[in-house]
Amino acid sequence: VIYHIYFCFLSGSRCPDTPSQRVQFILGTEDDDLEHVPHDLFTELDELSFRDGSATEWKETARWLKFEEDVEDGGERWSKPYVATLSLHSLFELRSCILNGTVMLDMRANSIEEIADMVIDSMVASGQLKEDLRDKVREAMLKKHHHQNERKLSNRIPLVRSIADIGKKHSDPLLLEKNGPLVSPNSVPNNLDGNKAVERRPSKVGVSRESSSVDFSKVDMNFMKKIPPGAEASNVLVGEVDFLEKPIIAFVRLSPAVLITGLTEVPVPTRFLFLLLGPHGKGPTYHEIGRSMATLMTDEIFHDVAYKAKDRTDLLSGIDEFLDQVTVLPPGEWDPTIRIEPPKNVPSQMKRKRPSQLNGTASPSGELEKEDDHHAGPELQRTGRLFGGLILDVKRKAPFYWSDIRDSLSLQCLASILFLYCACMSPVITFGGLLGEATKGNISAIESLFGASLTGVAYSLFAGQPLTILGSTGPVLVFEKILFKFCNDYGLSYLSLRTSIGLWTAFLCIVLVATDASSLVCYITRFTEEAFAALICIIFIYEALEKLFHLGEHYPVNMHNDLDNLTLYSCQCSAPVNASQKVMQVWNQSGYSPESIPWSSLNVSTCKMLHGEFMGPACGHHGPYIPDVLFWSIILFFTTFFLSSFLKQFKTERYFPTKIRSTISDFAVFITIMIMVVVDYLMGIPSPKLNVPDRFEPTSKNRGWLMDPLGGNPWWTLLVAALPALLCTILIFMDQQITAVIINRKEHKLKKGCGYHLDLLVVSVMLGICSIMGLPWFVAATVLSISHVNSLKVESGCSAPGEQPKFLGIREQRVTGFMIFVLMGCSVFMTSVLKFIPMPVLYGVFLYMGVSSLKGIQFFDRIKLFGMPAKHQPDLIYLRYVPLWKVHIFTLVQLTCLVLLWVIKASAAAVVFPMMVLALVFVRKLLDFFFTKRELSWLDDLIPESKKKKEDDKKKKAREELVKITVSYENPNRLNIPVKTLSGR
Repeated sequence: VIYHIYFCFLSGSRCPDTPSQRVQFILGTEDDDLEHVPHDLFTELDELSFRDGSATEWKETARWLKFEEDVEDGGERWSKPYVATLSLHSLFELRSCILNGTVMLDMRANSIEEIADMVIDSMVASGQLKEDLRDKVREAMLKKHHHQNERKLSNRIPLVRSIADIGKKHSDPLLLEKNGPLVSPNSVPNNLDGNKAVERRPSKVGVSRESSSVDFSKVDMNFMKKIPPGAEASNVLVGEVDFLEKPIIAFVRLSPAVLITGLTEVPVPTRFLFLLLGPHGKGPTYHEIGRSMATLMTDEIFHDVAYKAKDRTDLLSGIDEFLDQVTVLPPGEWDPTIRIEPPKNVPSQMKRKRPSQLNGTASPSGELEKEDDHHAGPELQRTGRLFGGLILDVKRKAPFYWSDIRDSLSLQCLASILFLYCACMSPVITFGGLLGEATKGNISAIESLFGASLTGVAYSLFAGQPLTILGSTGPVLVFEKILFKFCNDYGLSYLSLRTSIGLWTAFLCIVLVATDASSLVCYITRFTEEAFAALICIIFIYEALEKLFHLGEHYPVNMHNDLDNLTLYSCQCSAPVNASQKVMQVWNQSGYSPESIPWSSLNVSTCKMLHGEFMGPACGHHGPYIPDVLFWSIILFFTTFFLSSFLKQFKTERYFPTKIRSTISDFAVFITIMIMVVVDYLMGIPSPKLNVPDRFEPTSKNRGWLMDPLGGNPWWTLLVAALPALLCTILIFMDQQITAVIINRKEHKLKKGCGYHLDLLVVSVMLGICSIMGLPWFVAATVLSISHVNSLKVESGCSAPGEQPKFLGIREQRVTGFMIFVLMGCSVFMTSVLKFIPMPVLYGVFLYMGVSSLKGIQFFDRIKLFGMPAKHQPDLIYLRYVPLWKVHIFTLVQLTCLVLLWVIKASAAAVVFPMMVLALVFVRKLLDFFFTKRELSWLDDLIPESKKKKEDDKKKKAREELVKITVSYENPNRLNIPVKTLSGR
C-alpha cells in the first residue's frame, strides 16, 4: 500500500485503480532477488484416476508450452496443439479458488513430501481442512504420477512406427547438455519418493545421470528438444476424492525451483503447484478450472505476475487483468468443441505491459516507434571527414570477419552455393555472348566468366555486405554497344578508350567514397527501392519467358500438319537459286566446286555452312521442323519452376521429420536441377545445353590480358573519357546502392551491420582492374542478391508444439559468395559436366528467382487491392490508418513510374536508365505535398530532413532529462519511478 501511495504522490496521477494499471505496477517493480525473474514455463495438468472406486495415481491429461495439447480419449496419442478455449464460468471459479484457497508464495521445500506437509499445515491452520483428513489428503498428494509418454514408449511396436518417427531419440541424456541448462541456477534436484538423497553438482546446472535419479528411458527426448533452455515447470493437480465435503485449493510458488523426479513429464524443476481436490460429482468442473489455471500460466502477462506477485491480491489482479482482455463468443454462434488452429503470428503483448504516460495519455498507435524505425542508421551518417564513412565501415565489419567464416559451417550454405552457382552461370555466359556480338569478339564469354569470378571473389572477401551478389546489367551492355559503335565510326581503339573510361569511373567512385556520398542513400525510400526491385524482377520473368519463346526460332514447329500425310513429309538441302560471288568463294574454300556438291545428302549444319536452301513440306525458313525439342523445352522450363517452388515450401508440409524437410527445402533448386538433368538425359531429346568455354585464353587473338589506356588513340581521349565516365559512375552508384538498401532492410534482421562506403570502394577498385584487363564490369545484381538472402534465411528450429517457426534473421557470412565465384572461375575446367545442363532448366530457375523475389514487395500487395472488395481485403496495417483511395493513388503513382522505367530500359535510351531511377527520389519528394507525414510513414519510409534531425535531437535530450529516483525502505525491495525534472517543461 505504501508503494502505491508513494507512486501516486510522485507521479501526480491517480492511484492504480484498474486491473491493468495494477498489473503494470507489479511488472514495473524491480527486484534484486533473481528468483523473481520470469522463466519459460512448461505446464502439465494431472488428474486423479480411479480403479475399483479408489484413486490409484495421477494421470497426465494435458500439457502446455505455448498451446494446449490433450491426451485423446483413446489414450494412445497427443492431440494436435490448439488455442485453449475456456468458459467464463471456469475463470470466475478459478478466481474464487485463489481468493478463498491457500496461497503460499516463495515456499522453501526440497521434496514433494515437504510441500505436501507445509500446504496441509496451512490449510489446517486456516480452517480450510479438518485435522482428521490430514493423512488422506497427504496420501492423495503423494500418489504416483503416470505420464502419457511412458505408455507411448513402452507400447511402441517398431513395425508400426511412422516414417516421421524414424531417427527420433527417446533416451539421449546428452540432449540435455546440447540444449543448455534446462534448470534454473538455484533449483534443487529431488526424488518424488523422498528416499534417495540427491547431491547437487555446483559446476553444472543441467540434469544428468550423475546429478539426479531421472529415469531417462521414460523421457521423450524429441519433446525435450522443444523446451527452451532454463525452463521451469508449473504442475496443476485436480481430482475428485470421496473423503472431502468441500473443495480444498492451494497455489504454491517455490523458491528456489525444485526438480522432483516423476512429478513432471520432462526433467525440469517445478516452480508452481496448483492443487484442487473436491468431492465426487464435479469432475468436469474441476477439469475446466485446472485447464483455466494452466492456460493462465501460459499467458505472457499472468505468467510474469505469478513470478513477481507478493501476495494473493497481486494474483487476483493478474486474473482480473486477464478477464479484462478475454473475448467472449456467444454460445449460439460458436461450437466450443471446435479446436482453433494456432495462429501463424502471435500478437505482441507489450501493450498490456506498457503503462500509460504519466499524464495519462498513450502515444497514438505507436506512431513514435513507427517514426523511429525510419531514422537512418549510423552507417549512413555523414562524418564530415575524408574517408570518414569508409573508416567507420571497416571498424564496424572487422570484428565480425572471423565469424563471417565460422558462421558458414552449415548445410544451408552448401545448398545456397550450389543454387546460386547454377543461377549465376547462365546470365554471365549469356551476357558474355551478347557482349561478344556487340564488340565483334573483343570481349566475350571467357572474359565475362573471368571478370565475374575475379570481381566476385574480391567482393566476397573485402566488401561490407558480402550477401550481395555481383552480376552484369542491361544498361552496361547498352553502353558497351554505343561505345563500340562510336569507336568504329571515328577509327578509335575500343579497348583502349574503354580502359580510360573505366579508370575515370573507378576514380570518380572513389571520390564518392571519400566524400561520404553513400549517406545520400537515406533518401532512397521504400517507394524507390520497390519500384526498382519490381522492375528487375519483372525483367527477370520476362527474359526467362522470352528466351523460351526464342527457342521456337531455332527449333521450328510445323503449325499446319496434316496427320494423314506424315509419311510424305521430307526436307532436303538444295543448291541456292542465285549463288553470289561470296557464296561461291565459300564453296571454293571448303574444297567443293558448284558441280561436285552432293546437295541432297548434306546434313543440316553443312547445308547451312554452304548457304544451301531447304526444300520440302517438312522445312521451315531456317531448316527442318524440329517439334520435339521445343515442346520438351517447355516441359523442362515449367516443371523446373513448379518443382522448385514446391520443394522450397516443403518445410511446411506434414511429411517426414523436420530436419529432412528443412534439408529438402534448402536444396530445393539444386535437387530440381539434378532431377531435370537426369530426366532430360534419359529422354534423349537433344534439348539446347549450357555452352561453357573450354579454354582459358582471350577470345580475340588481337588482344592480351592487359590494356593500354591510350593505345593508338590521341592523347586527348584520356581527358574526354571523363564525360562518359560521369554517366557510368551514376549507373554504378545507383545499381550498387539501391540493391544494397534492399539487402540491408530492417526486416532481414541483419546483426553484423552493413558497409555502403566499403562496398562501393571494392566495386570501384575491381572496376578499375577489370578495365585494365579488358574484362566486363560487374555491379550488384538485385534479383540474384535477393535470392541469395532468401536462401540463407534462418528460422527457429525447435519451437513449441503448434508454434510457427520464427524468422530469426539471415546467416551472414562470406563463404557462400566466395565459393560461388570460385566455382564460376573453375567452370572452364568443368565443361564435361556442365554440358549436360539443359538451358530451359536454367530459364526455369530464372523464372523461379524472379517470382520468389516478388514476395514481400508491398507494391504488389497494393496492386491486388484494386480488384478486391473491401470485405475481402486482408488486414494490412496501412489500411487501418490511410484511406483506401489514397492508398490507390500512391500505388498508381508508383505503377506509372514503373511503366516509364520499363519503357526507358527497353528502348535505345537505356543508358540513361540510372538517371531515371534517380528521378524517382524527386517524384517521391513531390508526394509530400499530397500525403501527410503520418500517411507516408505507413505507406513508405519518411524522407529524412535536417529539421527532423533537430527535432529528434530535442526528443533525445528530453528523454535524457527523465531521471530514475530510487526509493528505499526498511526491507531490501526497491521501486524505480521515472519522474520529470523540475525544469519548467
